[in-house]
Amino acid sequence: MSVMLAQKREVAPWGLQTSLDIYDCNPETIRDKEKIIDYVVRLCDLIGMKRFGECQVVHFGEDERVAGYSMLQLIETSLISGHFANLTNTAYLDIFSCKMYDPEVVARFSQEFFEGKSIVVHVTERY
Repeated sequence: MSVMLAQKREVAPWGLQTSLDIYDCNPETIRDKEKIIDYVVRLCDLIGMKRFGECQVVHFGEDERVAGYSMLQLIETSLISGHFANLTNTAYLDIFSCKMYDPEVVARFSQEFFEGKSIVVHVTERY
C-alpha cells in the first residue's frame, strides 16, 4: 500500500487528515457498537492520540442507503469520525490531528480491523 500526500509546501503543516473508504468490511464488525469503540481505543493507542471524553456511537438513517452507525471521538489534537454503511458494508473514516501520525499505519490497521477487502486512502496536509 502506498499513501501519497495531496500537496507539499515549504512550511510545516498545521495538521494531517487521513480519509479512508474501506469496502466489503465484515458486516458483524461494522454493526457492533462495542467493536467500533474498541477500534477507536486501539487506534488512539497505536498512533499515540489521547482520547478526550467518551467515544460516541449512534445508529441512524431512515434511508437504507445510509443506515448504519456513526462514530465520533474527540482527541486532544482534534477528532476521529466515521460512518459505517450497512447496505454496502463500507466504512468511511476520517482521522484529523495537529499531531503528526503515520497514515499508512492508520490505513493498514483500519483495513485489518474491519476486514475490508479493499481501501481507498486520501491524505491531506492542512496549513
